[in-house]
Amino acid sequence: MDNGPPPEAVVTLEEITADNLRAVMRLEVKAEQEDYVAPNSVSIAEHCFADEAWMRAIYAEGEPVGFVLLSEKRSAPRYYLWRYMIDGRYQGRGFGARAMQLVIDYVRTLPNATEMYVSYVPAPGGPRDFYAGLGFVDTGVEHEGELEMKLTLD
Repeated sequence: MDNGPPPEAVVTLEEITADNLRAVMRLEVKAEQEDYVAPNSVSIAEHCFADEAWMRAIYAEGEPVGFVLLSEKRSAPRYYLWRYMIDGRYQGRGFGARAMQLVIDYVRTLPNATEMYVSYVPAPGGPRDFYAGLGFVDTGVEHEGELEMKLTLD
């Protein structure tokens, strides 16, 4: 039985194309996390109608393991992690943290990028601790039941 890429696998962010679209859409979080993030098919559809958005598949050694959607309002500038997920089968291997570092490094290259934002569902088992471990801090702002966090980009 194949358990997928090992924890030490090289993590990359790849464009979503006709060749990998279905594989990315099949990625799912664990059942208990489904209330925390929309399915990738919904996120990909929303990307099609967003003016300033960037999406990538998260890969580990050539295998899709996750998805990221970033709202990059360069006109503001306000950079917001809109969606982020690692498939439940691949969580706990470090892929999420390494991929997030790649996303943060990308945001640092954008015009006037001084901060990056994310929001999360405040519930047991939610992603707050993951984001806090990457340096995000709570802002005290609430958006439709989700709490906002901010990362200051040095």
